[in-house]
Amino acid sequence: MTTLAEAEAPPPLAPTAPEKKPPRKRGRFTPYWLLLPGLLWLIVFFALPMIYQASTSVQTGSLEEGYKVTWHFATYWDAFSEYWPQFLRSVFYAAGATVLCLLLGYPLAYLIAFRAGRWRNLIMILVIAPFFTSFLIRTLAWKTILADNGPVVHLLNSLHVLDLTGWLGWTAGDRVLATPLAVVCGLTYNFLPFMILPLYTSLERIDGRLHEAAGDLYAKPWTTFRKVTFPLSMPGVVSGTLLTFIPAAGDYVNSELLGSTDTRMIGNVIQTQFLRILDYPTAAALSFILMAAILAMVTIYIRRSGTEDLV
Repeated sequence: MTTLAEAEAPPPLAPTAPEKKPPRKRGRFTPYWLLLPGLLWLIVFFALPMIYQASTSVQTGSLEEGYKVTWHFATYWDAFSEYWPQFLRSVFYAAGATVLCLLLGYPLAYLIAFRAGRWRNLIMILVIAPFFTSFLIRTLAWKTILADNGPVVHLLNSLHVLDLTGWLGWTAGDRVLATPLAVVCGLTYNFLPFMILPLYTSLERIDGRLHEAAGDLYAKPWTTFRKVTFPLSMPGVVSGTLLTFIPAAGDYVNSELLGSTDTRMIGNVIQTQFLRILDYPTAAALSFILMAAILAMVTIYIRRSGTEDLV
């Protein structure tokens, strides 16, 4: 017979199972292993050469006697004070080519994104077709296009365009070769695909319903472009201008083949210092000055553009 105390007593607790340790996550370090080849590549082919060039820029000596690290930072000031016109010329030519690429590339990217239809793939192939040939061959072709007795110069002379460009200092007399205009034309042609592709990618992401909504609100086509299309394509604009300006500022092939001694860019000076004069400290210092100047301009440009979402 069960007593009252036994009836009110709580039931015995069930035996608790021993605590198990959480299972160890497998593959926790897999992402780091995947990043390792890229990190090694950057260290071997980017970081180490940069360190070597930095040490070269503060060395003194000669090729016969050898160079020694003496922390001679005056090389930077001497190099800039002597070659600052080439720095300004490089920035000017690169900026001009970037503006031309934007003016030419944006309408074409807009056409491919919204109006090309079944011709889109064909136009894209034509855009990247210059990449199928060598950079050097493409630049040499412009020597034939802009030849003094060629049809392009003849047409510009008949339209009196060279009179205006000569007054502006872009051409010299009745010729285009060996002038700033020829160098900028070469830069524009060679780097135009780098402008079109990011612009097309950015424009293609725009939802077409936004254009329909703007039309429902009685917005005119120009207003729709100014208020909707262009602001949403700003990541492509920023990416395209950076991909065009940065390599154009350091280019030396176009100035070497299409220009003259009066159109030498800083890339030509660095090449001459490295390969002909063999003044390695000055060449390394010029390289770092160019890199620092471009980095400063790019940082300011990205902050002023109001977007950090790059394509």
